[in-house]
Amino acid sequence: MERGFLLESGDHGARSVTKWIEGAPESSIWTGLKLGERQVLPVVTFRCSRCGWLESYALPASDP
Repeated sequence: MERGFLLESGDHGARSVTKWIEGAPESSIWTGLKLGERQVLPVVTFRCSRCGWLESYALPASDP
């Protein structure tokens, strides 16, 4: 397993996909969090239609 954190962003009610960012979060005075050259992956979540269990994965954009 690789350490990372989830980033949710959107200004003024704009919708966006949650993203996984590699490494530990670092504060930034100007942007809230420093991202630099970190790997950023969209988070995909699957839900069991019978029990509602959720599983989330950080997948490269080219994967289904």
